[in-house]
Amino acid sequence: MSRPSVLIGDDGRPRCAWAGSDPDYQRYHDNEWGTPLHGDRALFEKISLEGFQAGLSWITILRRRPTFRAAFAGFDIDAVARFDAADVERLMADPGIIRNRLKIDATISNARVTQQLVDGRPGALDELLWGFAPPRRDRPPASLAELPAVTSESAAASKALKNIGYRFVGPTTIYALMQSSGMVDDHVSGCFRSSFAVRPPG
Repeated sequence: MSRPSVLIGDDGRPRCAWAGSDPDYQRYHDNEWGTPLHGDRALFEKISLEGFQAGLSWITILRRRPTFRAAFAGFDIDAVARFDAADVERLMADPGIIRNRLKIDATISNARVTQQLVDGRPGALDELLWGFAPPRRDRPPASLAELPAVTSESAAASKALKNIGYRFVGPTTIYALMQSSGMVDDHVSGCFRSSFAVRPPG
């Protein structure tokens, strides 16, 4: 028996089933996932958190996001680019984040790459990532089973990022970023957040 792709919440709203009944997941689904996100700092944060998520569930990262933000100076690009060996050890000792040295080192390295990218060109990271956004779908995904893990666009974006020095930006990670930052609308048919959903008047 196949799992449902849409669940009705206690508030009567039909949502993508992955949001389940967890309040944190539901808020993320309702207010963030699939909403267009712009800005170099905001997208650097997305790259960083999606990189930490690799191999883990997103809810693990979502619940720790406030601690991540505190540990990484609000993901201020210049601030993270200045992190040194002492900061790495501080982060490795912080139980509120994912204490993976490779991912911590990659986040700091990615901040330095981003710093160079946007130097004199504010919005360059935003422009780079959104330049790989695919055309709008002509219909919503019929089910969660239709959602891809990788697309030609995410593979191309991953390659472009790696070519300028980014790490932990594989095609699957970048497609997850595309979903979460609204470069694609992967809310399934019947979900109230789908851009194809009929909204009540008023």
